[in-house]
Amino acid sequence: MKSLFDFIVKPINGRYDNEVKIGKDKSLITNTKIEDFKSVSNQAVVVELPIAFNSDIKVGDIVIIHHNVFRVFYDMKGRKKDSRSKFIDGMYFVSPDQVYLYKQNDKWNAFGDRCFINPIVDNNNLTVDKERKLIGILKYGNSSLKAIGINPGDLVGYTPFGEFEFVIDNERLYCMKSNDIVIEYEHQGNERKYNPSWASGSLRAN
Repeated sequence: MKSLFDFIVKPINGRYDNEVKIGKDKSLITNTKIEDFKSVSNQAVVVELPIAFNSDIKVGDIVIIHHNVFRVFYDMKGRKKDSRSKFIDGMYFVSPDQVYLYKQNDKWNAFGDRCFINPIVDNNNLTVDKERKLIGILKYGNSSLKAIGINPGDLVGYTPFGEFEFVIDNERLYCMKSNDIVIEYEHQGNERKYNPSWASGSLRAN
């Protein structure tokens, strides 16, 4: 049971990630709308690898994937439908461009040309924005960025509209492609990561 071009994965803790623990023995359902992409789980375990190409991902690795893979929606007639990624027995096809991050030996690694950025606090007293726009700290890089001297911990600028929000290990991050990184800045020494309180309580990608 292998796919030619796609990974085969299955969700780790169900298809939806909309439950937050309150205290030791209580939990809160944060969203009951199945069509809301923000509640769809993006964490999966790899069951099979593609035949057509090799990658560093191995069977059993945890991967962060596109939210549409496990998503349920309603068609024009109001009928409940699975995504076209659905395979059999709770397993799903995932194309390589829907895989963003993978974990091996308790370490996260960006996949392909993806990278992840920590947003930073806006220190400008003249604005009400808590987060500085289009500037952040590289959290997970890749070989393309490393080749031009940009490494995790560097302060970088990126283009608008190319970032996607994820919560990884209770930390809010932006995922983007290597070519969205357009400049490297010198650290001023006062940069602080911006991680809103709701992210630290999330169950996503722990």
